[in-house]
Amino acid sequence: MTLQSSAPFDVLGQLTALRRYARSLTRSDADAEDLVHDALVRAYEKRASFQSGRNLRAWLLSILHNVFIDGRRARQAETQRIAQAAELQEPFLAPVQDHQLRLAQVRRAFMDLPEEQRAALHLVSIEGLTFAEAASALDIPTGTLMSRLARARATLREIEYGTVGEISDGKTSHRLKIVGGSDGPSR
Repeated sequence: MTLQSSAPFDVLGQLTALRRYARSLTRSDADAEDLVHDALVRAYEKRASFQSGRNLRAWLLSILHNVFIDGRRARQAETQRIAQAAELQEPFLAPVQDHQLRLAQVRRAFMDLPEEQRAALHLVSIEGLTFAEAASALDIPTGTLMSRLARARATLREIEYGTVGEISDGKTSHRLKIVGGSDGPSR
């Protein structure tokens, strides 16, 4: 069996999802491509363990997640350098348009979530995996996944109310503006 595009082992059809999830985990396009490559090599090596009828995307995302964790444990110092570089690359955005500012703030808040919360939210909300599939991909109980999702969603919800990520220049407070709404107190 090869990794060429043929049902039911259509790995090429899963590349977009693998790249999205890898980007979410690594926060780097180059590292994401390396991670996808390493995960595909491991999937090829473990292809005999894939059970026909299983969700191929969930299986591949699980492999990708495990490769990421393995690499992270082996390169703790490198991971810290990548995180510092990512922080330096994200300058404060001038509010050109409200929706662009909002998108940047939501993205920043998503990337600032703890890894386990970001991974859980990505698999369920972006990749569309069921709770059971996402929990299996992360090798955690479903209850743990739901707890991580709840904490991640609560953190992101706080953006709406301006309680997270407030930055003050001494005169004005720049927080997420609710487009079409009001930044003032509710009446």
